[in-house]
Amino acid sequence: MNNYEPSRRIYFDQSATTFPKPPSVAQAMAFYIKEVGCNVNRGCYHTAYTAENIIFETRELLAGLFNGGNCKNTVFTSNVTVSMNVLLKGLLRPGDHVLVSSMEHNAVMRPLNQLLAHGIEFTRIPPTPEGGMDLSSLPGLLRPATKAIITTHASNVCGTLMPLRQIGGFCHSHGLLLIVDSAQTAGIFPLDMEEMHIDALAFTGHKGLLGPQGIGGFLLKEHMIPKVEPLISGGTGSLSHTEGIPGFMPDRFEPGTLNIPGIYGLHASLQYLQKTGIPNIRKKELELTGLFLEGLKDNRRFRLIGHTGTAQRAPVVSIQINGMDLSRAAHILDRDYHIQTRVGLHCAPSAHKSLGTFPTGTIRFSFGHWNTREEVEYCLEALEHIR
Repeated sequence: MNNYEPSRRIYFDQSATTFPKPPSVAQAMAFYIKEVGCNVNRGCYHTAYTAENIIFETRELLAGLFNGGNCKNTVFTSNVTVSMNVLLKGLLRPGDHVLVSSMEHNAVMRPLNQLLAHGIEFTRIPPTPEGGMDLSSLPGLLRPATKAIITTHASNVCGTLMPLRQIGGFCHSHGLLLIVDSAQTAGIFPLDMEEMHIDALAFTGHKGLLGPQGIGGFLLKEHMIPKVEPLISGGTGSLSHTEGIPGFMPDRFEPGTLNIPGIYGLHASLQYLQKTGIPNIRKKELELTGLFLEGLKDNRRFRLIGHTGTAQRAPVVSIQINGMDLSRAAHILDRDYHIQTRVGLHCAPSAHKSLGTFPTGTIRFSFGHWNTREEVEYCLEALEHIR
């Protein structure tokens, strides 16, 4: 090993949740809890208006980031999983058919499997060997009842990016809806709902957006609003004279009390992204990814999953180690080298089956812009030593 000694844990599980967060995130959340503390859409007093302004500004920042149009169509939930449940269970009806990528997280696949009992069917789109999408197969998979294509933007297992512009163009020309899970790319890669013909986009705040856990949401194109039936209903602070669900946005999909501390934190992280520059963050993360890939490429002991370079991939790398139990390898990396990774099937059995890594799984390394070259080089040396 070289002389580099980590002063703290080396966190290479950024695709699970980013760490550390910008200091302003905790500061904003603490300010809300200590100084504001009230609900919104209920009280007619200045602190309620203060909180409401932050929530409105956060919707504006998200709508701007994704080119999602009117910010009223930005809805807050707790994460992508809840968002996908709302979208899929609210949109699809008995007899509908959808196409879904083979690389999906269970945030998509479990709701779709639930919906089979309600007469809704899905077909997996064949993958490329690197975990992308075989676009040539799409025309042959269409049925008269096909309503939408559902896809992640990048695999949480191998990092492969889906060609959203081409997928969106296909959907647009064939009258299909496009629903996108942006969990692995929001805040890192460009996402433009207009240019990519995305009808609904689900996001989470605690990954590339650098916010806290427990806050996420989705954005809808205007034509989608009446098509999606609310999954949960309740008090909104609006139309309190009636027991009917408000038809206007965002109240239609936001019953109950919002995670306002989480929104304050997300507001701060989105401002941080604006100030730092998403292209700068992406450049740093892909440089670290490239360094890691370069260090692995000629070693036959490691099986690299997905693309061998940084083109068409997010800063997520999965490997298998020949002749070694992966859980043991991950344990040694943590115990002896303070390197934290994710081992297993990553809540994505469909992706692992597509990549030929099921049921063993992989060790996943994912990098953030807080990580350093020294940490990556230290990790590569550690991988050489573990047995």
